[in-house]
Amino acid sequence: MGLCRWTIEVVVLTTVFSSLLPVRADEHEHKYNDKEEVVLWMNTVGPYHNRQETYKYFSLPFCVGTKKTISHYHETLGEALQGVELEFSGLDIKYTDEVLQTTYCEIELDKPKKDAFVYAIKNHYWYQMYIDDLPIWGIVGEADENGEDYYLWTYKKLEIGYNGNRIVDVNLTSEGKVKLVPNTKIPMSYSVKWKKSDVKFEDRFDKYLDPSFFQHRIHWFSIFNSFMMVIFLVGLVSMILMRTLRKDYARYSKEEEMDDMDRDLGDEYGWKQVHGDVFRPSSHPLIFSSLIGSGCQIFSVSLIVIILAMIEDLYTERGSMLSTAIFVYAATSPVNGYFGGSLYAKQGGRRWIKQMFIGAFLIPAMVCGTAFFINFIAIYYHASRAIPFGTMVAVCCICFFVILPLNLVGTILGRNLSGQPNFPCRVNAVPRPIPEKKWFMEPAVIVCLGGILPFGSIFIEMYFIFTSFWAYKIYYVYGFMMLVLVILCIVTVCVTIVCTYFLLNAEDYRWQWTSFLSAASTAVYVYMYSFYYYFFKTKMYGLFQTSFYFGYMAVFSTSLGIMCGAVGYMGTSAFVRKIYTNVKID
Repeated sequence: MGLCRWTIEVVVLTTVFSSLLPVRADEHEHKYNDKEEVVLWMNTVGPYHNRQETYKYFSLPFCVGTKKTISHYHETLGEALQGVELEFSGLDIKYTDEVLQTTYCEIELDKPKKDAFVYAIKNHYWYQMYIDDLPIWGIVGEADENGEDYYLWTYKKLEIGYNGNRIVDVNLTSEGKVKLVPNTKIPMSYSVKWKKSDVKFEDRFDKYLDPSFFQHRIHWFSIFNSFMMVIFLVGLVSMILMRTLRKDYARYSKEEEMDDMDRDLGDEYGWKQVHGDVFRPSSHPLIFSSLIGSGCQIFSVSLIVIILAMIEDLYTERGSMLSTAIFVYAATSPVNGYFGGSLYAKQGGRRWIKQMFIGAFLIPAMVCGTAFFINFIAIYYHASRAIPFGTMVAVCCICFFVILPLNLVGTILGRNLSGQPNFPCRVNAVPRPIPEKKWFMEPAVIVCLGGILPFGSIFIEMYFIFTSFWAYKIYYVYGFMMLVLVILCIVTVCVTIVCTYFLLNAEDYRWQWTSFLSAASTAVYVYMYSFYYYFFKTKMYGLFQTSFYFGYMAVFSTSLGIMCGAVGYMGTSAFVRKIYTNVKID
């Protein structure tokens, strides 16, 4: 794929970012006339138990059909990043034109080719094909009961359903079992049968979905369980706001009526005592503000992509989910700049250009760094997951020519519109000493415990998400995902507010990083859960699979943690501002 095409794609991203429409994964209109060419694309082959370990179909010594020319195909950025490299099968298929069993090529089976097929059969290799964007799966071969002889399936029997001028169903039956014997010729054949179908074009992907898995009772139970947790936490926070704070305000009002001597002799304690330090800038404000800005952007991307997936059924197009996520991430870069830049300005930061660069490239550097590292391993294994050099250049161009300028715009707007510190309390010149407190009130303990409840509200949904990515399931219940995202945000905000209240009540004003990290610690539990899923729910093995799984799970967990941390901090910040606005302070 040429670099010019990627440059054009970057320009298109730049010019139409504001439209927020999903990127289509194919240029076909999915309409055919009689006798018009229908393309059978050969995609990948790999072990059934390791869905993400894929290789080019013709990396195995399969032969190609006699037809050499092809008229249409276009690869998108999302497809290239996911290793979707379609190769023409060479089979002559025409719309509604039936083909009887026909030999299209012969495999001259020497010893190296036999060894390659035997290795594939031993590891249960499956292959994937596409007709009109509909995926088809078939198995390479099978071994006998004793494991001594190996057989190759040589006959692809295709049955295609059509409704009017559209293809709505494709089925593959593998037949023609032939024993692998060196120095022989194995004929490969195919047939095509067309049948009318009542399936609507809009519903043709329903056969690939698994309602019994995604809409199982345990899924509904997890949502109900999380909803009850939300009610409990909202009630707890309401009790703090309505009862505990009311008592605090009454006590502080009574203290205001005392004279100076009585006040000095009195036993003053509580969150009011740190009013001169609670709005002190956090330690390392540059990194902190960049994390908050990145987290707000990830939340925006998650929300928009889920809504688009609910509306557009993105799972029906190859690579469309990833392409849409990249497009939306680039388009929402001003969100990152606005929240990160305004927070940094409020905290008195002066190196705003450095903060803008760090905020803009924090997530892309993490994702690209992990992807490019895994890419070297994929290249070594000759896997289809290896990212082409042109795709790497395209991603870098998007970062420098789309994300960075938009982040700059957001930073300037944030600094000018909401960058002035308007805290309800003055900040003391000298920091107040932090008194000793019980061990369970230490920030480190609060951080470790803060992520348990948010993780508990989403861990069952994590199982379904992991299964859809690492196994043969298509995730389509984005309504569930939207509900889980809302629940996660509510639980995260409630937990961080409670943690922050008890921390301030212990006269510890280091609430900024504590609120962020206590919410972000959810990611630690998600990553720990990924270890359980790897060892007990998958059959992955080897350097490539291990690095691929744990590398991308680290990216996913870190992104989730940054998003939860930002959501927790934003909610806690509003809470802290509210309670100190309503109390009388000299």
